[in-house]
Amino acid sequence: MTDQPLLSIKHLDVAFDVEGGTSRVLSDLCFELARGETLGIVGESGCGKSMTALAIMGLIPTPPGRITRGEIRLAGENIVGAPERRLRQIRGNEISMVFQEPMSSLNPVFTVGEQIAETIRQHQTCTRKEARDKAIEMLRVVGIPAPERRVNDYPHHMSGGMRQRVMIAIALACQPKILIADEPTTALDVTVQAQIFDLFIELKEKLGTAIILITHDIGVVAQMTDRVMVMYAGRKIEEGRTSEILKAPHHPYTRGLISCVPHLVQDMPDEPEELFEIPGVVPNLTELMKPGCPFAPRCGQAREICKERYPDFVAPSDQHGAACWLLNEAAQ
Repeated sequence: MTDQPLLSIKHLDVAFDVEGGTSRVLSDLCFELARGETLGIVGESGCGKSMTALAIMGLIPTPPGRITRGEIRLAGENIVGAPERRLRQIRGNEISMVFQEPMSSLNPVFTVGEQIAETIRQHQTCTRKEARDKAIEMLRVVGIPAPERRVNDYPHHMSGGMRQRVMIAIALACQPKILIADEPTTALDVTVQAQIFDLFIELKEKLGTAIILITHDIGVVAQMTDRVMVMYAGRKIEEGRTSEILKAPHHPYTRGLISCVPHLVQDMPDEPEELFEIPGVVPNLTELMKPGCPFAPRCGQAREICKERYPDFVAPSDQHGAACWLLNEAAQ
């Protein structure tokens, strides 16, 4: 195992052209992913989680979006600005992605077997029969019963959970180094959710695939990840080992996310406390360029400096850090 990270994001900025100017949707984003590691990216909708995934995949819609600064290094190779031909070699082969909604991601006019086989033929030298046989094997790997028969099904023949398994089969068909799972259990019932996550754990152990799991569910983060990065308004505001962040979060936003999760207790109080709610909403694109900490309007601990300047990212330990003035002052 090499010391070089499998994936390294350095000072990444992504901007979109909007009416009246340009808005930065990702700002100075830095993180790394080790081989065989599961990294959780967590935050509310609109915090930049999916945009981070699209940037890694080279799928930012251009125009109006573009990477304006930074590096995305895959095993040392900077793929920002790489030719489309090289990006096509990477997508589905070295980095794969499971999108949020399988019904809109699968093509309704092709069978699921054809869609899995297409990915295999794109990246591997094989005959159509060999690709079909591999597609059947991938359906078996992801736990779809009677794969020899289901390979001929169209997406509308399958349930939501089955379609999501097909998406995972497509993503893993070429045994990628990195799997990005963007809210992979959206709209699935809890039983199917558990099956999908068990499948991720099993495949990670078998193939050694590194996983980036994008979610807003702290419970999923606790169950599935080795490290977690918390995002807000397109920025990394906290990062560290999952156990440390859940036990002692540094940033008020992270504490708010954790407090929003209901906890089961044996003895219910006569008057149960209301579930915590973070006040306000995530800022829109036009507000992201304002000075100061973007969470300040929603933060109960905000002071004047929070509205004037964005804090540095401070890491009191090698495994855990945050961008918050409270932590900056404590480190001085």
